[in-house]
Amino acid sequence: MHLSRIFFVFMVVCLLGSCKKEDEPIKEVLIPDVPVNDPAPVYSNTFIYTDKARYEPGDKVTFTLDRKDLPTGALVRYKHLNKVVEESVPGSANWTWTLPADDFKGYVAELVVDKDGDETIEAVIAIDASTKWTKFPRYGFLSDYSQIEEQDMDAVINNLNRFHINGIQFYDWHNKHHQPLPIENGQVASSWKDIINKDVYLKTVESYIKKAHEHNMMAMYYNLVYGAWDDAADDGVDRHWYVYKDNNHSSMDYHPLSSPFLSNLYVLDPSNSDWQNYYQSQNKRVYEFLDFDGFHMDQLGDRGVVYNYDGINIDLAQTFAPFINAMKEGNSEKYNVVNAVNQYGQLGIASAETDFLYTEVWNPNNQYDDLASIIRQNDVYGGGLKNTVLAAYVNYDLANNQGFFNTPSVLMTNAVIFAFGGSHLELGEHMLGKEYFPNNNLKMRPVLKTALIAYYDFLVAYQNLLRDGGKFNTVTLSSLDNKMVLSNWPAGKGDVAIVAKKMAGRQLISLINLSDATTTEWRDNAGIQVAPQKLKNAKLLLKDSQKVKSIWAASPDVAGGSPRSLKFAQEGENVVFELPELEYWTMIVVEY
Repeated sequence: MHLSRIFFVFMVVCLLGSCKKEDEPIKEVLIPDVPVNDPAPVYSNTFIYTDKARYEPGDKVTFTLDRKDLPTGALVRYKHLNKVVEESVPGSANWTWTLPADDFKGYVAELVVDKDGDETIEAVIAIDASTKWTKFPRYGFLSDYSQIEEQDMDAVINNLNRFHINGIQFYDWHNKHHQPLPIENGQVASSWKDIINKDVYLKTVESYIKKAHEHNMMAMYYNLVYGAWDDAADDGVDRHWYVYKDNNHSSMDYHPLSSPFLSNLYVLDPSNSDWQNYYQSQNKRVYEFLDFDGFHMDQLGDRGVVYNYDGINIDLAQTFAPFINAMKEGNSEKYNVVNAVNQYGQLGIASAETDFLYTEVWNPNNQYDDLASIIRQNDVYGGGLKNTVLAAYVNYDLANNQGFFNTPSVLMTNAVIFAFGGSHLELGEHMLGKEYFPNNNLKMRPVLKTALIAYYDFLVAYQNLLRDGGKFNTVTLSSLDNKMVLSNWPAGKGDVAIVAKKMAGRQLISLINLSDATTTEWRDNAGIQVAPQKLKNAKLLLKDSQKVKSIWAASPDVAGGSPRSLKFAQEGENVVFELPELEYWTMIVVEY
């Protein structure tokens, strides 16, 4: 928007060790007029689409507007971070853009309309240009493989594509855990039962895989690393491979399941080479008949004191790595991802042949800070090379009954996860509220879906800041007008939390608004979290000894996450600026 010349005058008084003498006049710090990209807050992300969830560098991106005509005077502005890469005038409601050749980059496309000299952003969408999806994993799921119409499957995949989901976990697609794909006379059966006695149709599984690939999403098949049904002996699974609760192999360890489940789930020793060889043959059979891209491995968490057949105590946490590596050895071109239930076994999992790290979060990791701590711990375990996906089920107790997700619960949880560089497994045919993925008791209200699209656009657009290196640090930031109470992470209720990260030539400062929070528990079982009151035009002072070149900000809560240059002034180590708006989460970027 073209703005008239505006000046902000700040009084910097006795802040953070820079106190004036009693007779020293208060110094006015004038913020000069600088070019500002200040989009109007009225926009929509719900009628603009791209044809794929991820692109190769240099690919052609096809954009589609869900309307017949372009607005008069529309142009498209393509940006990487706060830098304009290219501008073009689209000829119709469907147009293309050829991506630059740079790999692992996030972009944002703004559909801008000039109305009487004022620019308005009409729509925003992000683009991921990455040769490998596991660099910036955004994981979704599927859980229903009944006889589904093609158009209904298209609707599911198209919806996930709008959220830029680039990998899909095919949850409980299989038959027996120890023999996932049933073969009849050398051919895959046309249908089979999953463990809860639901029908799974081969045609549906195949169609979903094909449709995912058409949008450049990877299809990951789900199974336990050590599960066996009651009849496993009939299929060649030996008693010597199991895990036992006693040291004389008389009591097998198992997860009890009752009707309508078809079997209990018995636990095998993942480090047993015979079990590895057996399952490797099953793994190869899956890949032979179905075009899955990799194996999503699950586990049941800490099983307590357990033994192998020979009565030797097993540390199950240490058994996952050899199993993972055996699966990779047999299918080196396939991806491996393993669920570390509440971080159980994650250190070994991270050191094995896994492509990113995945944690299902449970009690006692109930606070927002626990989510941040898990992501940061995974960064250490993975040597900074493996990003994190969290399976974290918001409004868990509410999902026992029909109803709606609490919008502030979901957005605040995602603000924390995304700000620390993770992503969130939550989207499939529906939104997740339980570890049993077919549970769809809770629905998304339209306002949540619209907001969530903006959050995923934000995650993609700024993946090079949020998920591409850097080191978390501490900054000294204070409020000059007392519009917010600032405190370094972790912050409590009533505060605005500062999450800072240093990168080459940049300082990132995420502000997460807990000013009105009713709880700091991310799961928010009772759905009591409330939306924060918007804070506008907050005057801030940053202590920074480096010479600042520019400051800009972006928020998924404002104008689809489009970046906006901020006016600032620096005198010595005092840098003053005004933050236009903070709702749930705003990211400030200081460039040197």
